Amino acid sequence: MQTVYDIGVKKDHNFILGNGLVASNCFNKSHSVAYGYVTYQTAYLKANYPVEYMAALLSSSSGDQDKVQKYIASCSNMGIDVLPPDINESGLDFTPRGTKIMFGLAAIKNLGEGAVYSVLEARKTGGSFSSLADLCSRLDAKALNKKGLEALIQTGAFDRLNNNRHQLISDLEPTLEWASRKAKDQASGQGSLFDMLGGASDPDVGLFDQLPSGAKVDDYPPQEKLQMEKDLLGFYISDHPLKIVKSSSAIIAPINLSDIDDYNTKTITAIILVTDIKEIVTKKGDRMAVIQIEDLTGRAEVVIFPKTYEKVRLNLQKDARLMIWGKVDRKDEQSQIILDDMQSIDSVRMVKIHLSYAEAQESQRLYALREILKANTDPEVSGKIPVIASIGEASQIVRFGNQFWVKDEVLTVEALIKENFQAITDGLVK
Repeated sequence: MQTVYDIGVKKDHNFILGNGLVASNCFNKSHSVAYGYVTYQTAYLKANYPVEYMAALLSSSSGDQDKVQKYIASCSNMGIDVLPPDINESGLDFTPRGTKIMFGLAAIKNLGEGAVYSVLEARKTGGSFSSLADLCSRLDAKALNKKGLEALIQTGAFDRLNNNRHQLISDLEPTLEWASRKAKDQASGQGSLFDMLGGASDPDVGLFDQLPSGAKVDDYPPQEKLQMEKDLLGFYISDHPLKIVKSSSAIIAPINLSDIDDYNTKTITAIILVTDIKEIVTKKGDRMAVIQIEDLTGRAEVVIFPKTYEKVRLNLQKDARLMIWGKVDRKDEQSQIILDDMQSIDSVRMVKIHLSYAEAQESQRLYALREILKANTDPEVSGKIPVIASIGEASQIVRFGNQFWVKDEVLTVEALIKENFQAITDGLVK
């Protein structure tokens, strides 16, 4: 062992260099320079090589599902598609493919790193796989077992070869038996029946030329396919139940759950998917609930106290898509939402107003608009119907604050039209 010396000083970090020069605060400044340089490098890579940068970021965080989900959402906002796993394209980690990123095989549950390496080696030596049977015949069953193959199928890794995932699962058992028999016959040097009759010179052609298949079945329903992806990847990848309302939700509820810590103590509106519900009985015998939610960017926990739970519990279901209102609360170093109210996004209505550029700059018209909206709100109860405006020919969208959300969209639109405003009601889900 070697002795380690602490060369720090008690009062400051100034050192005399000679010739009257003094190095001031060396420690702090050296660290600042290092961090600044790393920040510059990171910003440069993100600006000039965004696909490669995000692929590296995803790969480095592949063990943290919350971070991966957040970074995939960032990719979407940057216009970078993250493609589902592909048996002929995916690598071990997230891999750039032109302007897209291919999902890494190592991030799939039930698929060990050894199995991934076996797939990549077989693909490297024998070329792309042409079918499920081709893959099974080229890999040892010990290297890639049935559970691993199911994971590949259910996450969409074979979709380009056969996009009926249910059919591939049906074909899997007979395919594995077929591949096992073929491997045993080849290992023992036996030829096929056609070889013995002189009908073929290629030992791989014959009985094994007929690829096995199970019973013909229809594909899984879309929601079931998405649920399988989530079970094996930790999140949706080929689609998401909330994507259909992504543009609308960005206007009326521009809250990302990945940024929930930034909204501590604030009342928020968010559009979410319920992923789990846990009912709790209090010491007084009242029922409340703690639910897990997610959006396109991340996850959060929501606490529903007894009085609110009694009001919403009949409409609270797993996989429900909701607009929720609540207050962000900090507990045990984690943020959670205390629910005030919720509503199915299928029933969400909004008021849409169109203003010309002239109207948007005319104080009297804006005052009249404000008075109409105030007349249709309740000071004691927050309105639940969002109000948005499109301005000018370019239809620039403006979201009105929650204090102007109204309690009845039909009466509000009637009052606006009466004062010669262009206004309609619209739904969140088209």
